[in-house]
Amino acid sequence: MNTEKTELKNILLIEDDLQDVELTLTALEEHHLANRVAVVCDGAEALDYLYQRGKFKMRGGGDPIVVLLDNKMPKVSGLEVLKTMKADEHLRIIPVVALTSSRQESDLLEFYKHGVNAYVVKPVDFSQFTEVVKRLGVFWAFVNEPPPLTRMKDTPIQNNDIPAPYPALEAAE
Repeated sequence: MNTEKTELKNILLIEDDLQDVELTLTALEEHHLANRVAVVCDGAEALDYLYQRGKFKMRGGGDPIVVLLDNKMPKVSGLEVLKTMKADEHLRIIPVVALTSSRQESDLLEFYKHGVNAYVVKPVDFSQFTEVVKRLGVFWAFVNEPPPLTRMKDTPIQNNDIPAPYPALEAAE
């Protein structure tokens, strides 16, 4: 596969398990995608990344080509991140792949109900896990045709368009 002429955009990996992060990056490295992955460790950090606030205020590169999203995370769950993204006019077009260990039908249904593009259960076996991630990376980075309009850093976001930093935390209080 000739990847040299393809313009790569970032992949956003939202994962709190460091071992899964390492496995994912290792799998993506085979197709030279690992250096294009932004990693955040919880849903609150993911929202900060997507809305370019906090420590991500100055990040460049526009929106990610795809979001690989774990569900069970501290602060804000993956499902809450998905709901926030799909409720936002600018973020809803970004493909989201749930990459989770949950095989619960209720989780699967909730994610699809809220607009996930794919739901992938993480294989327990190392080689199966890396193969699944490689295929995901190749599909979303090279095969899938992304939406033509993605927000770039210099496109202003209206303050009323940005949800509260951590809506799930506010609801719990």
